[in-house]
This record gives sequence, C-alpha cells and structure tokens, in this order.
Amino acid sequence: MSSTDQCILLVFSNPGNRTNLDRSFSVHFTLVQSECRVALLTHWISLDPLANLGVQVPASLAGFYCEQISIQPQIILLKEGTENSQGKPQLISNINACQAVVDAVRTTLGPRGMDKLLVNNGKATISNDGATIMRLLDIVHPAAKTLVDIAKSQDAEVGDGTTSVVLFAGEFLKQVKPFIEEGVHPRIIIKAFRKATQLSIEMINSLAVKIEKSNTVEHRALLEKCAATALSSKLVSHQKGFFSKMVVDAVLLLDDLLPLNMIGIKKVNGGALEDSILVDGVSFKKTFSYAGFEMQPKKYNNPKIALLNIELELKAERDNAEVRVKSVSEYQKIVDAEWNILYEKLDLIHKSGVQVVLSKLPIGDVATQYFADRDMFCAGRVPEEDLKRTMKACGGSVMSTAHDLTDSVLGRCEYFEEKQIGGERFNIFTGCPNAKTCTFILRGGAEQFLEETERSLHDAIMIVRRTIKNDSVVAGGGAIEMELSRALRDYSRSIAGKEQLLIGAIAKALEVIPRQLCDNAGFDATNILNKLRQKHAQGFSWYGVDINKEDISDNFEACVWEPAVVKINALTAASEATCLILSVDETIKNPKSGDGQPPMGRGMGRPM
Repeated sequence: MSSTDQCILLVFSNPGNRTNLDRSFSVHFTLVQSECRVALLTHWISLDPLANLGVQVPASLAGFYCEQISIQPQIILLKEGTENSQGKPQLISNINACQAVVDAVRTTLGPRGMDKLLVNNGKATISNDGATIMRLLDIVHPAAKTLVDIAKSQDAEVGDGTTSVVLFAGEFLKQVKPFIEEGVHPRIIIKAFRKATQLSIEMINSLAVKIEKSNTVEHRALLEKCAATALSSKLVSHQKGFFSKMVVDAVLLLDDLLPLNMIGIKKVNGGALEDSILVDGVSFKKTFSYAGFEMQPKKYNNPKIALLNIELELKAERDNAEVRVKSVSEYQKIVDAEWNILYEKLDLIHKSGVQVVLSKLPIGDVATQYFADRDMFCAGRVPEEDLKRTMKACGGSVMSTAHDLTDSVLGRCEYFEEKQIGGERFNIFTGCPNAKTCTFILRGGAEQFLEETERSLHDAIMIVRRTIKNDSVVAGGGAIEMELSRALRDYSRSIAGKEQLLIGAIAKALEVIPRQLCDNAGFDATNILNKLRQKHAQGFSWYGVDINKEDISDNFEACVWEPAVVKINALTAASEATCLILSVDETIKNPKSGDGQPPMGRGMGRPM
C-alpha cells in the first residue's frame, strides 16, 4: 500500500453463531478520499455498499456485524479540569437544582407557615422571611443563585412577597419541565412566558382597587390592613393589631419622600412585645460614660446640640514615642501643654452656648466632669449611623474642630431626655425641626426573637410605603392568583399551537400559592382549590383561602389586602428568572486557579 492509502480494520463476527465470535478478518482497501471521517459506524454488511468501495468480500460474510473504527487526534479546547455540560440534560439539571431551593422555603408561606432555624458560624437565626433564608443558605449552584437574586430584589424593591416570588419561579420551571423533556424549544416556552406575564399584569391593573386618599380616616384604616396582612405570616402575627398601628404611625411621621433610613429600630432585651414604643424623633442607646456623668442634667427644653468628631480626652503616650527632657520643669511644661490643649477645646465648646455635646470619638473623664460642672450633657463614642440621623433631624453639621461653633453648625430640638428603658438608658430627641424621623424601641425575650421582629417590621414598613406611593390594592390569600389562573386558562383555549399548552401550564403554576397556603395550614388543598375554581368561574374574583375557617371566603371583604405592586413585581421577577434559566443551554465551570499544581515538596528543615 502507498503512503496515501488509508487502512481501516473491518472486524466481522457472526452474532447469531456463538462459535464464530472469535473469527475476524482484516480487509485492506484503498479509499479515493485522502481523509477519513471521525466516527464510529455500526451497520450490517451487505455486498452492494462494500462492492462500491472496491472491497472484495466473500458472499458467505454477507449479513455479518461490522464495526468501522477510525482514530484521529482529539482537539483540546478547554483547560484540563474544566467541567462542561450542555444540551437538554444540563437544562433539566438546572431545573432540578432550583426545585431543591424552592423546597427549602416552601413551608414558610402564609399565616401558618413554619420557621427555619439557620446556624451560620455558630450564630443561630430563626426566620420565615424568604429573603433572609435565601441569603443565609449560601447556595453555590450557578442556576439556583438566580432564585436568591430575585428574592433579594423583591425584598429591596417591595419588602414583602419574597417567598412567593421563589415559589412562582420554582413552579413555573416545574410545569415546563415535561415540555423540555419532550423536545419543545426553550425559545417557544420563553415567548409564551412573556405573553402570559404581560396578560397577568394587565389583569392585575384592571382588577386592582384604587385607594381614596381624600378621607384620611379611611386611608389610614386601609394602610393598617395592608400592614396587618404583611405581619400575619410573621412570628409576631398575634400582635399584628398592635404593630400595624405603630408601623402606620411611623411611616406617616416621615416626609413626602418616605426615606427608609429615617426610621431607626433599636432592640432592648427583656419585657413583653407590647412594651415596645415608637419615639417621634431620634433615639439611641446611652454610650459609655466616665465618672461625673451622674451629675449632668438629663432633660433640656430647646437645647443647642453640638455634633463633633473630636477626641476630648488626654492622649495616651504611644509605646514607641520618646521625649527627652533635661529637667522636671521641662516635663511639667509638656504636661501643662497637653492639659491646656484639652481645656481650650472645652472652653470653646462651652462658650458656644451648647447644652448637649455628642461626639463620635471618646469623651474622657476630665471633659465629662467639666461639662457636669457647667450643666451640660455629653455622650462620646456615638455610632456614626445615629450621629448622621441626629444631624439630618436636628440640623447642624458634624464638626472636626472646636473652633467656629456658631449657631449655623449647631443642631436644635424641642426636647431632649435621657430615659431608662428596661436595663438600658436611651438618649431621646423629640420635636426635630429639619427632618421628620422616628425610632422603634423593641422589647422582647430572646435575641433571635427580637431580630425576627425587626425583620417583620421592615417588611410591614416597606408595604405601607409602597401602598402610599402606589395607590392600588388587591385581595391576598391566593385570590388574585386564582383569578389570574382562570383568565390565562380561558385565554389559552382561544389560541392554537404549542402556546395553548404552555399558557395552560403557566395558569396551573399560578395555583401554587393557594395550594401551598392550604398545605402549610394542614387543609385539604384539592378540595379547597376545586371550590375556588368554581367560585372564580362564576365571577367571584376575590375569593381566596380563609385560614381561620378552613374554607374559602371573599378576602377583599375580610380585609386581606396587598398592594398590587407586590404581585406585579413578584410575577415579573419570577418570569424573568424562569426565562433566564431556560435560555441557558451550556454550563462551563473553569477549574480553580490552584488546582492541578503538583504538591509542595519538602522544605528545608521540614520532616518527611
């Protein structure tokens, strides 16, 4: 054979005859083509194709099994150790990973939802807030992280509905999984999702009830009902009447922009939840103080407030400092100079006419006694967040020098008081002129319980803010989801093609909220969903799950209200996350930068 000839080994064996399995024949033939395809071809030998190739095969070999093997060098494209998965299997794998995440938060939905105990570096967190759980789970799967992102975005944008948005995304993926397995192209599914989302948002906007703001009493009552609905699924659900009034008071105390950072939340261990108070102004925990503090007045009317970033104490000598003196008098001059610098600052502060001195840096015992002798109040080591909130509320500026303490840089308030709350003392500023602000002081037993109460109040505050800004509400308890499901199911019957089945599947996925509410409360979900489908088909748009009666009821009349923006944001985010996961057809994971390196050898002096 010449060098251009290709040699291919044809191995023949008779599968029907066990005694001939060891028989093989090598047939050499010349191909006209100079290249050979890289493939493994398996077929039954017939005489005609081989005769076309110019191969002389005895007639007795016709019908024997043939394996044609051609070996070519493999092309290496990615670094060694790179994980590469593509096609339908990896898409199904991504959907399964998202399902596992959904199962972690599924049981936290609704008034009867269970709580999760998460331990992270020894710190225990008890919560049923979807965003908190998703953040603490520390998920590493790249596709499942998308669900964490939408939970965070829902928490930041609206504040509530974090569990719902994860459930929606998981159920959407679950319902379209059979279509993926049957070979429907993901782009067709994505198109159906976008159409269904658009229809759902239009439906919510047409169903939503506008709030009448002219009647302040009715408006306030509606805000309280929205806050109570947000708190009903939280750990503090039994005190939702108490806290919903407090939350509405807090939000209405703010200015028109409703800035969230002007609402402070402080926690004090001990007492009952009902002992919590709302301060109309700035309040923060008393800082560390030196002797002489007890002699200072604790109440002022219309005080001037100095906000400083100055250390008002004698500096400690640095370890590596060295001062060489020749006599005791020279040393005394150094000491006197240090005292004079401190007293000069204190005199300047006193002459400015301030009664309350707050500093981010320490205020020492000398300064504390100095201020006490002159009926002035001082607090050092004030947290930066509280100092900034005091500055925004009372006016003035944070000064880094004691010079130029004029009226323009001093803050004011109507009343200042230091008050004992539980085992802590709090500095309270009320009647702040510049910005409207307020502070929650929460009481309760365990630290974890107080932290969960803070998270619950954050959700309720966000809901009330959104309700004021977006003046439309819908009924909760699965009512709006059932109505959307009915509308999409009716629409799917009016169109042809694959979209009909896909929009029908999305309509079924929307029923996950009422179904999960029933499951979490221990009800018969099938029976209640059948009743809801019947009511919504008859035109009763606001019928949803009634947790208290273990039945269905008109949730709009039962005052289970939610801002429409919560549902719109949840559906949009869940639909976008689903489309994102479905549009990924290949996952490539690069190896870590230290993998594949040889192990470290024995260094000098190290044992083997």
